[in-house]
Amino acid sequence: MAELAALWIVRHGESTANVAATRAEASGAELVGLNHRDADVRLSPTGEEQARATGRWLAGLPEARRPDVAVTSPYLRAVQTAELALTGSGIPVSRDERLRDRELGALDGLTEHGVRQRFPAEAERRTRLGKFYYRPPGGESWPDVALRLRALLGDLRRDHEGQRVLLFGHDALVFVLRYLVEGLTEAELLALTRTHSIANCSVTGWSIDAEGRLVPDMFNDVTHLQRRGGPPTGKDEVRAEPL
Repeated sequence: MAELAALWIVRHGESTANVAATRAEASGAELVGLNHRDADVRLSPTGEEQARATGRWLAGLPEARRPDVAVTSPYLRAVQTAELALTGSGIPVSRDERLRDRELGALDGLTEHGVRQRFPAEAERRTRLGKFYYRPPGGESWPDVALRLRALLGDLRRDHEGQRVLLFGHDALVFVLRYLVEGLTEAELLALTRTHSIANCSVTGWSIDAEGRLVPDMFNDVTHLQRRGGPPTGKDEVRAEPL
């Protein structure tokens, strides 16, 4: 089977929605408080600095390890991250709607408290079904996200066989890519979500091994954000995904 030489995914930098969600969750509010589409959420000033730091990490890679191509979610926060990180790199970038964030449907813009208050039956249904298979009204389950990412991986393997591909996306996509690339079970995936929060501008990557398989070589790595004078890592931020 055709395979990539390497694959990375960078979560977008801190966004204005991340900041608003953290504030709303801490205050016990029901709504995050944004008045525009999720697709139009911009980076915060900290997020912009995180994206530039990611660009410095890319620039420091040896030529034999640099990405050949990049693909980004069409959501503004991911596009801005890609643009800032790739400035001056010469790496071609395209957009693919299959890299968009998980859609939360009727629960979009609600905090965990807001879901319990406004949709108690949905909160109970999610507990019964579990995080993996639960689909919010009008939204997506994790397997729904896996279906579109599985198709994207197939296209990347066909169109970029033997190349190094860099993706820019969202926290749920990082987990689902591990599930797909590494063949994780539902239980293994959910264990990851319980023990890790995907940091803004963190890097997760896989490289091809001697047997021609992609194997993990970094996960949720923020080393490039922790150097002296670097921007905050955003590890404590809360995404507006109540379920």
